Amino acid sequence: MAGVMTVLVSATISLTAQTTPSEDPKITQFRTRANAGDAVAQWSLGVLYENGSGVSQDYGQAVQWYRKAADQGYAPAQSKLGSLYAKGQGVPRDLAQAVQWYRKAAEQGDAAGQSEMGVAYANGQGVRQDYVQAAQWYRKAADQGYAQAQFNLGVLYENGTGVAQDFAGAAQWYRKSADQGDALAQANLGALYATGQGVPEDHAQALQWFRKAAEKGNAPAQSNLGLLYAKGQGTPKDYVEAEKWLILAAARTSGDSRNDIVAARDAVARALTPVQLAEAQKRAREWTEAFERK
Repeated sequence: MAGVMTVLVSATISLTAQTTPSEDPKITQFRTRANAGDAVAQWSLGVLYENGSGVSQDYGQAVQWYRKAADQGYAPAQSKLGSLYAKGQGVPRDLAQAVQWYRKAAEQGDAAGQSEMGVAYANGQGVRQDYVQAAQWYRKAADQGYAQAQFNLGVLYENGTGVAQDFAGAAQWYRKSADQGDALAQANLGALYATGQGVPEDHAQALQWFRKAAEKGNAPAQSNLGLLYAKGQGTPKDYVEAEKWLILAAARTSGDSRNDIVAARDAVARALTPVQLAEAQKRAREWTEAFERK
């Protein structure tokens, strides 16, 4: 093998000379710094390889660069490395290893690592299931403004899991996450407004939050938005708009929950004229086409 490498040295040099100019100068700079041991640059290269940004997507390369930075104690890389272990991307899936790296990051105050520790404890992945621990880790990340942890903490408060049930607390955390654009939090906050749990019942507010989530493709929010239009709650009654959202929700839902949506969709359809039904179907189709172009 050493002889082969010797024979190919000149060809390798030639190939490098041809391909280097095509690489984004910023990536070349990251690579130079990473090879010199810069942990931030190593993490940055890992992100590029994980996402396929400016380089061919390569989870194996992502793991290698994350590990180099993680071994230097760089918390964002530790969290990322844990995520790849959890998903089995670039390495065999290993939830215990994932937790090990998440914990290293979390104990340094990394919000992503703290949030993932919460997920691990909530689901019993790599650790024994413990909702109290999950709530504690979610709160650490949520207090730093981490939207996913804020949503998950809201779920625990709504369900009374690991914490005392508190709908007002759930609404508070959902709102923090929803204000950052989290669709799941927006949908759940809308549901609290629709039912008056933790907040005054307010269908106009429910409509607003359902719409934000629905526009992001959240099927439960699309279904609830359609029902509000059908009932004229928080908005003038509009069967065409209701049918549009129920069509979209049905297309994105499977299992038993789809049956209720289909029943509502078909009930609204029976109240429409053929022209109105065609308009609702057209709106749903146009929404889908625009959404898929994003």
